[in-house]
Amino acid sequence: MTDSGKPINPDDYRPHYPFQSHFLALGDLRYHYVDEGSGNPVVMVHGNPTWSFYFRRLIGALSPQYRTIAPDHMGCGLSDKPDDQAYDFRLERRVADFGALMDHLGLDRITLVVHDWGGMIAMAWAVANAHRIARLVITNTAAFFPPGQKSIPWRLWIIRNLSGFATPAVLHGNLFARGAVYMAPHKRLSPSAKRGLLAPYHCPRNRLATLRFVQDIPLVPGDPGYEIVSRTQRRLEGLAHLPMLILWGRHDFVFDVDYYNEWRRRFPRAEAHLWNDAGHYLFEDVPDRIIRQVNNFINKYNV
Repeated sequence: MTDSGKPINPDDYRPHYPFQSHFLALGDLRYHYVDEGSGNPVVMVHGNPTWSFYFRRLIGALSPQYRTIAPDHMGCGLSDKPDDQAYDFRLERRVADFGALMDHLGLDRITLVVHDWGGMIAMAWAVANAHRIARLVITNTAAFFPPGQKSIPWRLWIIRNLSGFATPAVLHGNLFARGAVYMAPHKRLSPSAKRGLLAPYHCPRNRLATLRFVQDIPLVPGDPGYEIVSRTQRRLEGLAHLPMLILWGRHDFVFDVDYYNEWRRRFPRAEAHLWNDAGHYLFEDVPDRIIRQVNNFINKYNV
């Protein structure tokens, strides 16, 4: 809903998102997710500032053979848009929400597909639930602190630390979501893709999550979420026995090739592909190759 009560216009994301909506009640809030098809589950976890629309092509391609599930983090996509009084926009709560959905659906033998901040959320849950995971698909994300003690990009640092600038710029100017549709892909997005990616973030109230995600990036001890990241990166080796596919767009100013190399260092047996013609939004840049690689990977380990 907008501040004036006007709902999101479905024409901004359909017909490219022809999926039935499902909702899980988390207290007084509704957590939206897609649940299409049947068979072994493939769970897709988006980052910031995307939503389940980002996985629309993969859902469409895999749902004839698999059960495809894609939640929207609270405050994102078609989930409710609470304020700070109604919701704690912290990593701990994000992980708990995701775990509640996995428990609600009773999923195991999961193929987990993660992107951006969705990787940190889902992998924090996965290291504590490795027995429920069958395969991992890692795409331009992290489940550890920045490798080599590197700093976060200055664009994120400004939003994270300079609230006097970031709050009006992100909430009223839609700086983060609107900037991402130009900076995150390597190729020009179609008008329909831009409309779909931006559809949920069409008023200041609906953009709060995109701001809080950046402000919640844990970097030093004492930051909320720091211990979760620390624990997750220590426990990642507990997933080393699982088949893993790493798909990466080279032109990513946040999750750059250093992150790709760190994943490969930690999981040397993983199948990995680095594309020179893709950026952070690699599902938009090279969707056909993504679909082919993921489908082949699942079928290869479909035991």
